[in-house]
Amino acid sequence: MNKREIMLSLLEAGTQPAYIPAAFFLHFDPIYHTGQAAVDKHLEYFNATGMDFIKIQYERGFPHLPEIHHPVDWVKMPLYGLDFYRPQLEVIEGLVKAAKKDALIIQTLYSPFMCAGHSTSAELLQLHILENPDAVCRGMEIITDSLMLFVKEAIRLGVDGFYTSTQGGEVGRFPERSFFDRCVRPYDLELMQEINRQTQFNILHVCDYSLPYRDLQPYVDYPGHVVSCGLDLTDGPIVAREVARMFGRPFMGGLERKGTIARGTPEQVRAVAEEACRAAPERFILGADCTVPSDTPWSNLKLAIDIAHGFRG
Repeated sequence: MNKREIMLSLLEAGTQPAYIPAAFFLHFDPIYHTGQAAVDKHLEYFNATGMDFIKIQYERGFPHLPEIHHPVDWVKMPLYGLDFYRPQLEVIEGLVKAAKKDALIIQTLYSPFMCAGHSTSAELLQLHILENPDAVCRGMEIITDSLMLFVKEAIRLGVDGFYTSTQGGEVGRFPERSFFDRCVRPYDLELMQEINRQTQFNILHVCDYSLPYRDLQPYVDYPGHVVSCGLDLTDGPIVAREVARMFGRPFMGGLERKGTIARGTPEQVRAVAEEACRAAPERFILGADCTVPSDTPWSNLKLAIDIAHGFRG
């Protein structure tokens, strides 16, 4: 079985891949964000680490909009067309041509809520939602329409799926779940449902990069063939097998992005990788809870991936 077949077999209930697949992600230096340099760096990283699919980092952040001062200003949100996404789309096209025959090509996608925060700030976005959620939703609709253009073009170019990163349900984000349900969830679902209809391998990433979560319930019925999230909740840690049971799908993760995988010795990396594999559910991808620091030694990542591939319990 090649790596495409290994990953797709993970989605078949009652079957077990030939080995535990694994993958880690990091951001490359800005000189590798666009063009052939980006394609080459993704391929170099994929080959050097031995990971089991190619995740394309998303490096086309929404521009900051100083004209958004008040909730009613969200109607001014621009609708970015395909020309805006062209540098990212060129990287997708290059990687699909170069590597799709050997591995799944998975494109990173930030949620509309996250892109809205990039357009102003997380703090101002949160304040505006609390003041006037209906006004902010006008901007969220425009962002979602823009991201949908990108999603459909990425699908046309041949991606196998998306790594859909979402936030909004963390502790301290909103005082009531109703704000999440009004201003975050509908726009997440609009994109994710389209993605799941059109592609074969999507990873739902519940991102705790900014704030921690008390529980994962707001996301349990979100689309996605695999779930990725951190295991350290504010009410106490959760185990990988419980996450897989809760979401009813394979789990990806097991290691802390800023922990041993990023800074440990080979002996320490081996120990935590083996521990994560022992604690894993039957259908599992070894990885970190989010993007690892850019200066993480690639040798640490390759070692963890090799351990997953050779793990025998």
